Amino acid sequence: MKKLQTWLTVILIAVGLGFLAPGPASAATSYCGLVWGSLAKTAPGMSSASVTNVRTGQHYCFDRMVVDLNGPAKGYTVQYVPAVVQDGSGKEIPMRGSAFLQVTVNAPSYDSAGAPTYSPVTPKELSDVSGYQTFRQVASAGSFEGYTSLGLGVRARLPFRVITLEGPGSGSRLVVDVAHFW
Repeated sequence: MKKLQTWLTVILIAVGLGFLAPGPASAATSYCGLVWGSLAKTAPGMSSASVTNVRTGQHYCFDRMVVDLNGPAKGYTVQYVPAVVQDGSGKEIPMRGSAFLQVTVNAPSYDSAGAPTYSPVTPKELSDVSGYQTFRQVASAGSFEGYTSLGLGVRARLPFRVITLEGPGSGSRLVVDVAHFW
């Protein structure tokens, strides 16, 4: 018992003098290990593919929006904006949330003959995100001159990432993940 008290005393003195202390926190050890930021993310290029679907999902550390294309995804711009605006007209689209991401895919939502490849039934509610931790609304902002824009209402300006994935088949996906916390 005397040895245990002696060791506890030594450890407490070492901690008090600063010999044993946790290392400093770093930005690389943020929420869930995510080191994304909240600045605009872009990739150049125009896709010959068309948008075919928009869907969402929930993950442990983030909410995800997926834009399906019927060919390779090439270019995009995803950024926080004061308001989501409609392609062509610039008309503001009302969105739920405290922060808004404008997602522009450098691909149309129609084929070369002008026939729609993605025509949502409810453009203001592309996916039911009730119960999501971060997402508040996903809305269409239109497709104009080869670009398709979407609005993503989120609960706060949180870190996000954008990735492209091949498949399924000859298609591809543009993925926007928004973290639940900083």
